[in-house]
Amino acid sequence: MQSAEPSVTERGVATACRAVLWLSFAVIFVILVTNTVLRYATGASLQWASEVPELLFPWLVVAGVVLGALNGAHITTTFLVESLPPKAQRIVAIFAWLVVAVLYGTLSVATGRMLEVVHDEKSPILQLPGSITYACVMVGMVLLAILACLSAWRAWRTAPEAAAAIAADAEAQVRAAHW
Repeated sequence: MQSAEPSVTERGVATACRAVLWLSFAVIFVILVTNTVLRYATGASLQWASEVPELLFPWLVVAGVVLGALNGAHITTTFLVESLPPKAQRIVAIFAWLVVAVLYGTLSVATGRMLEVVHDEKSPILQLPGSITYACVMVGMVLLAILACLSAWRAWRTAPEAAAAIAADAEAQVRAAHW
């Protein structure tokens, strides 16, 4: 989903995901460091110190997945589509993004139905519901569906020739992986 001007929705999603990413990372880091120091200094540890990172890690991962989708950083195979004329590329892009949006929407609904089932599962020490972890998957799927709809809309509104130029420019901006 690379474009010159991200929409207000995209900027909002990016800001929210960055906040979740940094907050969850910072909390996990502080808890793990504190627990490690306590173990070496006193021989004891915080009993709940394993539960909070376990609950926050999925939020960290989902925020990263959504940011990756927003920045077009996921692996794609485009050689077949690129062999098509620009008008056909546009049609394929619109169709593909709509299919992706429907699939993410379906996963959102399915995950939403699971929330009630897993809500009764409680963490051993903090007694937090299991739905906290599943909610992050549902939120991520909803955000990915929204981003896919925005991509379909952008493909619909972009002239085929302009889309080819944007794709060529975006490809030129992608840095090669270094090992």
